Amino acid sequence: MSNPIRSMTGFARVQRTTPLGEVTVSLKSVNHRGLDLHFHVGAELDPFEGAMRAALKRSVLRGHIDVRCSVAPSNGAAGGLNLPLFRAYLAAFKKAAAEGGLAAQPDLNRILQYPGMFGGSAEVELDPAVEGAIVSALGAAIDELNQFRAREGAELAAFICQQNRAIQEGAAEMEKIRSTAAPAFQKRLQDKLHELLGGSGIDPQRLAQEAALLADRSDIGEEIARLQIHSRQVDEILEGGGEVGKRLDFLLQEMNREANTILSKTNGIGELGVRVTELALASKAAIEKIREQALNLE
Repeated sequence: MSNPIRSMTGFARVQRTTPLGEVTVSLKSVNHRGLDLHFHVGAELDPFEGAMRAALKRSVLRGHIDVRCSVAPSNGAAGGLNLPLFRAYLAAFKKAAAEGGLAAQPDLNRILQYPGMFGGSAEVELDPAVEGAIVSALGAAIDELNQFRAREGAELAAFICQQNRAIQEGAAEMEKIRSTAAPAFQKRLQDKLHELLGGSGIDPQRLAQEAALLADRSDIGEEIARLQIHSRQVDEILEGGGEVGKRLDFLLQEMNREANTILSKTNGIGELGVRVTELALASKAAIEKIREQALNLE
């Protein structure tokens, strides 16, 4: 496999101590039709979002990703409690409570988690050198996230291969049944036409032509062939790796269409179609199982 197959779900967290402070980056990803990045960072980190976004786009193809990042200045880099901000928060809280006639008390734990409450004013920009530390930590988090996603992706790919083999085996059996049943099916149609038309005096040659035409319309050879081709393409896509989710989704729609056509053509032809119907239904079930898992792939 040239490129790893990754799922779209995963989590990673990296914490690094630098001369500028302690950098913490966490990434959480879930399924999404494209790459959807959501940043949850303090206002002081806004200038670095562009570099973080670019780093993610280079290494992640699909998924909704929540990005959380914080920088806690070291003891020598900044002060402790941001008293001006703390006092302003309390004043605003008391004013709001008075306006609403409420006897509420502020939650100290929540106040201390407010961006910028430690290490100076939230409006003060961090040293531009922090960007390098953040991007480095983010890169490590991305690697960890992709390793997580690759492990899960490999498991999903193995499951898909297993289901795809079942489809291939079912298609091979359907083709075998079709090749042996075609003559018998044509004779059955001829007998049925004789029974329905009785002594109407239809030319036997014309009768044979009509029977052959009906048999051709009920033939499932093309559908089986296309199902087999698409099934081989599934294997090729998985072997190539990389971004496989969207390509698999298209193929699975085509495979499901072929299975439905097989079912419609074998409906009502008695014992000749019973086993083919069973195999087509099993193929549809396997296709649906693959589709459910393919939705999780990048």
